[in-house]
Amino acid sequence: MGYKGKRIFDVVAALVFVLLFGWVLVIFWIVAAITSNTHGLFFQERIGQCGKIFHIYKFETMKNGKPTVAGRFLRKSKLNELPQIFNILLGSMSLVGPRPDIKGYYDNLKGDDRKLLLLKPGITGPASLKYRNEEELLSKQDDAEKYNNEIIFPDKVKINREYQEKMSFALDVKIILHTIYKLIIPFD
Repeated sequence: MGYKGKRIFDVVAALVFVLLFGWVLVIFWIVAAITSNTHGLFFQERIGQCGKIFHIYKFETMKNGKPTVAGRFLRKSKLNELPQIFNILLGSMSLVGPRPDIKGYYDNLKGDDRKLLLLKPGITGPASLKYRNEEELLSKQDDAEKYNNEIIFPDKVKINREYQEKMSFALDVKIILHTIYKLIIPFD
């Protein structure tokens, strides 16, 4: 399972991103701070590798409990996730892996599915690509929590277990390129 050099690849890619696009991070951070009337960042506890709790970083997209205009754009485009590049540099996340979830999901897995806790959570992954529009999908359900618990989350576990079994440098590059494609051409 896994491949050597994943952490090195993550750190090098994150550093290159920060060097090339740090100015973009600063602009989005300023916009998030101004439009949300906060410090511009959102922190939330998530379940990480080995079930360890960590704080995920995102750009703030809400003001007084409602999404801001800039926040809607950042969320829809997934650009609110960019600060997670620092989660990678700190070692709590990877570029590719299962998306980190709140308590009550990955930490409650049973049997072989618990092997997913061996992976660092990722900014992107095959399940996050499939459920790229998860918020929109859940908003159309009569009981969003039930739909997530009975349909989406079990499917994500299955997809992430398949990724875990096939994990390779080539697969990670393919997922990253597919993610970039989806960011550039979001509706295909």
